[in-house]
Amino acid sequence: MSSAIVPTPAFVSGLPKAELHLHLEGTLEPELKLALARRNGVDIGQTTVEQVKATYEFDSLASFLGVYYPAVNVLVEEEDFYDLATAYFVRAAADGVRRVEAFFDPQAHTSRGVPIEKVIVGYHRAAVDAGALGVSAELILCFLRDFSAESALATLTEALPYADRFIGVGLDSDERDNPPTKFADVFALARANGLKLTMHCDIDQVGSIENIRQVLEDIQVDRIDHGTNIVENPELVALVRERRLGLTCCPVSNSFVTADMKAAEMVALLKFGVLVTVNSDDPAYFGAYVADNYSALAEKAGLDTDELVLLAKNSFEASWLPTNEKQAFLHAIDEYVAGYSAE
Repeated sequence: MSSAIVPTPAFVSGLPKAELHLHLEGTLEPELKLALARRNGVDIGQTTVEQVKATYEFDSLASFLGVYYPAVNVLVEEEDFYDLATAYFVRAAADGVRRVEAFFDPQAHTSRGVPIEKVIVGYHRAAVDAGALGVSAELILCFLRDFSAESALATLTEALPYADRFIGVGLDSDERDNPPTKFADVFALARANGLKLTMHCDIDQVGSIENIRQVLEDIQVDRIDHGTNIVENPELVALVRERRLGLTCCPVSNSFVTADMKAAEMVALLKFGVLVTVNSDDPAYFGAYVADNYSALAEKAGLDTDELVLLAKNSFEASWLPTNEKQAFLHAIDEYVAGYSAE
């Protein structure tokens, strides 16, 4: 492959890629939020798309969550979850996404009386139907870390009858005073039931390095979400490289919740051989789907085409696909680049 290929937006969008850090609730575009509110008779305090867009403003993780969770009140019926996820899969397919391992937050819905069956079945139906778009899709059930460990255990217990419809469990929401080890027993039970493990280690949080250490050494996750602060501890960096554990980084969302995209840190980790991946996190709120994140990081860090292709290959390497399917997608990337080189 030649890095003389210009990494145009068209090249980036067409580049086969996996998205490993995507919150389905975070894909709720203002137009769909308003439509669902009307369909379900939910008063959200806004009556126009412009008014909804005006509420999507925040400058920290805490203020973002303060906007994010009230918005999910419009999701009530199984079809709502199906429609939300399907809208994302259509958009992802247009961005060259060939594999998605998407997060969902059942407690954000069960805590307001929505049965977990509606959540899981609705999202899973959309994941299955995504195959018709050329997208291989799986779900990751996330626990809200600012809820109790007992609530997480109850959620997992309630979800296990549907365990054939999600591939792993994760941990998200407000990290303050909610370390990974708070949920050690819940994640051990998930592991015992054959589920993969991942946890958010958000950027620039109090105790970031200790939380990363816990997920690596105590919980022994299969992947880390965000995790860019790991650059502060060379021993932990060496550990994730040795274990070939992916970091699911989100450049654009970083620039919203802190003052920095963390581009320099991502590039340093990439060049050290860590499986850095690029993802969109909550694209409806941050205004950037995954191809936009690739382009934003490339512009900020001056990445060439070779480095963007490496990031795309990392996304499949870090996925939870079987080895033979990973290899097929990696071959598809090589064919795509070769086709561009021949033009």
